[in-house]
Amino acid sequence: MTSTDSRADHITRFPFPFPRDRYRYSTNVEPAGHRTDTVAGSWGDTRIAIDADYHRELAERERILAEDPSRHQCLSHMVPAAWDAMLTLMRMLADEYPGTMTLERRADEWFWKNDLLGIEHAFVFGDLDTLPAPPLMYICGQIQEDVVLLDQRDGELWGDAGLVTFAADWSFGFDVGMSFLEIHGPVPRVHSEKIITRAHNFLMRLEPGQSYRRTNWTLTVDGKLDTSTETYPEWGKDRRTLADGPLDEVGDRLFLRTEVQHLIRLAHSGVVMFLIRTYLLPLRDVAAVPEWGGRLYRVLEDLPVDMAEYKGISRTREPAMRWLLTHGNVEP
Repeated sequence: MTSTDSRADHITRFPFPFPRDRYRYSTNVEPAGHRTDTVAGSWGDTRIAIDADYHRELAERERILAEDPSRHQCLSHMVPAAWDAMLTLMRMLADEYPGTMTLERRADEWFWKNDLLGIEHAFVFGDLDTLPAPPLMYICGQIQEDVVLLDQRDGELWGDAGLVTFAADWSFGFDVGMSFLEIHGPVPRVHSEKIITRAHNFLMRLEPGQSYRRTNWTLTVDGKLDTSTETYPEWGKDRRTLADGPLDEVGDRLFLRTEVQHLIRLAHSGVVMFLIRTYLLPLRDVAAVPEWGGRLYRVLEDLPVDMAEYKGISRTREPAMRWLLTHGNVEP
């Protein structure tokens, strides 16, 4: 595949997150597993997305985990849910990618095959000695999504297990063990406008096997997948260097980052599984789709200050808008 082909593929499959010129926080959930058409292509026909970045992103996840094993957390009472999540994800992969993924039950064993990674492995459900790694680590080494598991008890949801290597300005290691409402405590407006309460109640009502999705977004410098708070010393200065640097570099250095978040109630353990898949598209490629470039400019122009600060784009918003006006063929 040529670089031109790769660029075109990233554009056509990119989940552009703005249905209108104005963005405010909302629950914005919809049923999962159906294709969403955009002016440039489509996305969303599978709940797990495998694409040309598969091997590169899995290698990046392996590197991050080797440097910081705390990105994987599983409180002791969540071990059964981790096994449930692993088997559920295997079933989804086998269903959505039958040409390369296989899951079979053979007497007391399960047989898992992933042709993309050359994996053939038999295991006994619940027996850690039959896996080369804990269940979440094992399966997250084969998908590009981050995973968070929410336990439901005492009328609340609790973030008690997960594997997150591609966080955007937050820390799963810090949040583990917190309630859903506590995790979202710093987000502006969502409490006063009751958005987070509605989201919490929606998740509490999910039925086993149901799956929904939503999108979230921010701006990221230099296409880094891992902008967690743990690594802030490595990337925090990037916002300043972009804002202070040449304007003509902004189109290649600044990326629109979209997260597609799937929300799935696991049938056996009853926990809610969050799948978080991150997509990155440089501003130059966003502006290659005129409707996208213009809409992103108008969203950034209209975004309230408190929301821009929470998203960490206070420094990068103005350079993005100037670049879109100057080099992106966007009119104010």
